[in-house]
Amino acid sequence: MKISELSRRSGVSIPTIKYYLRDGLLPQGQLTTAANQADYGEEHLRRLRLIRTLVGVRRLSVSAVKEILGAITEEGDLHQIFGIVTDARPAMHQQKASEEEAAGGETAGVCDARRLITEMGWEVSPETAAIRTLGDVLDALADVDSDIDWQSLLPYARLTDRISELDVRQMNGASGLLELAERAVLVSVLLEPALLALRRLAQEDKSARLFSGGADGGDAA
Repeated sequence: MKISELSRRSGVSIPTIKYYLRDGLLPQGQLTTAANQADYGEEHLRRLRLIRTLVGVRRLSVSAVKEILGAITEEGDLHQIFGIVTDARPAMHQQKASEEEAAGGETAGVCDARRLITEMGWEVSPETAAIRTLGDVLDALADVDSDIDWQSLLPYARLTDRISELDVRQMNGASGLLELAERAVLVSVLLEPALLALRRLAQEDKSARLFSGGADGGDAA
């Protein structure tokens, strides 16, 4: 396909595609006999869609996306590819965070997050970004003297454990590194707003049933 069709099918403007080509995020197309013309294939389209998601949805910098794409290309292991995309942080940033954590020590929240992980029997990398995120939440809960601690989150953890099984099953059937990465982005990035929306809808339903006496939320007679 020509660059105009690549732009149309990917939803990325031609100037942006040319920028990605110059910066090395997108490989050059196959040169044709016509001057300054190149053909692009389905792999270009898939890679471009992945870049668009990482930049537009994940809000990562172009340099970060370039490093992530490089890591994906070098990895042939499905688990590693999934981890690269879901963590969505370049390896150098992960190393920096690990060094800072070692120098300053872990917060009480991060320690509690690790207790929850141990209790659940989850096998995760010690440097996974979600551990720090969970730790920050637990620290914030402690700062406001909340009675919600890591043990209170165990029922939620068990529910998300079941959801994660559905997530990972979506990876089955993919072939090729870029398709695997695209599936990982789909289940880890694009579905997150849908899951949050479903939770909000369910909360509204339960609130109406429990507090208003009716699903329409109206005043009780």
